[in-house]
Amino acid sequence: MTKTPMDKGGAPRQQAIDRARTMTTAQGGPVADDQNSLKAGARGPTLLEDHVMRDKIFHFDHERIPERVVHARGYGVHGHFELTEAIPDLSCADIFQRVGEKTLTFTRFSTVAGNKGSFDLARDVRGFATKFYTKEGNWDLVGNNIPVFFIQDAMKFPDLVHSVKQAPDRGFPQAQSAHDNFWDFISLSPEAVHMTLWQMSDRAIPRSFRFMEGFGVHTFRLINAEGRSHYVKFHWKPRQGLQSVVWNEALKINGADPDFHRRDMWDAIDAGDFPQWDLGIQVFDDAFADDFEFDILDPTKIIPEERVPVRRIGTLTLDAHVDNFFAETEQVAFCTQNIVRGIDQTNDPLLQGRNFSYLDTQLKRLGGPNFTQIPINAPKCPVHHFQQDGHMAIRNLKGRANYEPNSWGEDGGPRENPEIGFASHPEEVTGTKQRVRSETFADHYSQARQFWISQTATERRHIAAGYTFELSKCQHERIRLRMLGHLMNVHDDLANAVAKGLGITEMPEPAKPARTPITDLPPSDALSILKNGPDSFAGRKLGLYICDGADAELIGALEEAFRAEGAMVTIVAPHIHGATLSDGTRKPADEKIDGAPSVVFDAVALVLSEDGGRTLANNKPSQDFVSDAFAHAKFIAWTAAAMPLLKATGVAGNMDAGVVAIDSGTVDAFVKCCRDLRFWAREDKME
Repeated sequence: MTKTPMDKGGAPRQQAIDRARTMTTAQGGPVADDQNSLKAGARGPTLLEDHVMRDKIFHFDHERIPERVVHARGYGVHGHFELTEAIPDLSCADIFQRVGEKTLTFTRFSTVAGNKGSFDLARDVRGFATKFYTKEGNWDLVGNNIPVFFIQDAMKFPDLVHSVKQAPDRGFPQAQSAHDNFWDFISLSPEAVHMTLWQMSDRAIPRSFRFMEGFGVHTFRLINAEGRSHYVKFHWKPRQGLQSVVWNEALKINGADPDFHRRDMWDAIDAGDFPQWDLGIQVFDDAFADDFEFDILDPTKIIPEERVPVRRIGTLTLDAHVDNFFAETEQVAFCTQNIVRGIDQTNDPLLQGRNFSYLDTQLKRLGGPNFTQIPINAPKCPVHHFQQDGHMAIRNLKGRANYEPNSWGEDGGPRENPEIGFASHPEEVTGTKQRVRSETFADHYSQARQFWISQTATERRHIAAGYTFELSKCQHERIRLRMLGHLMNVHDDLANAVAKGLGITEMPEPAKPARTPITDLPPSDALSILKNGPDSFAGRKLGLYICDGADAELIGALEEAFRAEGAMVTIVAPHIHGATLSDGTRKPADEKIDGAPSVVFDAVALVLSEDGGRTLANNKPSQDFVSDAFAHAKFIAWTAAAMPLLKATGVAGNMDAGVVAIDSGTVDAFVKCCRDLRFWAREDKME
């Protein structure tokens, strides 16, 4: 029999217990054994009375909640918004009053079509939703990285989503729009044509969440303290500049790292390279709205920045990971209806439907009306109301009053406050109750044409290739021809390029437009990614491929120069152990060559020894590293010893200004080249 330890006075000795590290059940009871269930004998049946196992298995059985129907694959980051220009003349929203004030935020990026387990680099719209925890309640700016949408009325949203999701009879394809159902719906919905130009552009395959714009999509209102109203469109402008990948590159990234966008955001924040966006507003009045060629309530239209410049009023900085992905990223509930005093809705029919649908969705996903009490959704300001009970009520009323009006004085709870309470814009609304689409929404091709003519030749080539690839996956020719008929109303060059890519020699009749397209809208440079690229390589990543005997001085110079540029450098080697350099030092590798293809880098450098160059010329992962970088128009730096590898891949016979020979004295010149991100002239030769 074991004796209880005694202290010097003969009393039982109290062993130190670290309760903070003691495992407990959900009810708080300490757990003695988390390895074995309670049994009747060592090999006997498990006993029903085992409350510890029951507690654990019960929670496990119920730890999944329904995933979002759309935007299921998301990634959330904490941050803050700092106001840089006060706009009390436009809005009485508290968040817009004091320059320098910081407001806590939570931003969730997402793809739209794929399920939670899909890959990051799908050709898809990206959600860009930000929750501002303001002093007067939560404001949710729930937008996308594309400023227009496929449909004009929320009535069609279920049809759009059904068409792009997996077909119900076969359960595929996943996270793809390249199939009959989607293009059948789109080709029967002319209002979607403008959005498909954006979707087939490189905007739909961004290099990173950090390098894409965000848009509120809809027209909202700003209301000042005197009740004066202006229309507003919200923009997020990335301080890191814009950047996308090419389609072949996206496919290979998904194979190499399906979590590429998530990992990129994690690595950037870990490195202290906090992504930033400026919040911009396009503000206009009723006179502009009346004179504008298109209806400002139509979500398939933009207002070109040349017509109404974007005014930057604050900066969003993302600087902290979530503590728990499920509790925060998965349970965050964005609602377009979450606005604050000084911001108001408009009669955009898609926005009106979203206001209903988003709130309704949270009830299904999060189990009840108290999702606002989950910490990630809870306002940071005081909350006072008479709502009570319901599923998972964490915070409930105190006292006897649960109704209003009441006569219980100070114990009677909160009261309305007309001075600071939310007030809707007193817009006069009249009309016959009917199911119609406004005639002002009828132009479906003019802005699609404007988007096309605003792109560079490289971007137009990518758009045409996007349509060609997607439509080639449609098995029914009638769908391909019907879509081609719409593209003929956009621009002949686009239609002809797609027809050529599909092998169609006899063009169909153009689709009959509901309204004659405007063909003289001017180009808008703001619509092009390549016209709005960064002026540095900051925030990007260099893949530095080394081997035994490589020049230690040159490797050090490349690391120093690119890090001074604000870029990241990843050391790649034939073995994860690294390489012994020319000075005898061992350089550890971050990645092994077959685990770090060039598609995950923005530029690459080959610093090899003569022996290494000859050996690696016959190594397939090394060949792919070089040939993919060349095919994707990336800048490639190389030392003389890498020539056998360049010859083995065919690059040596196709040298251009984007393939740069380097030594210790020319590193800065290579950094300067990389600021252009890609050597797009190479694509012209590769067609």
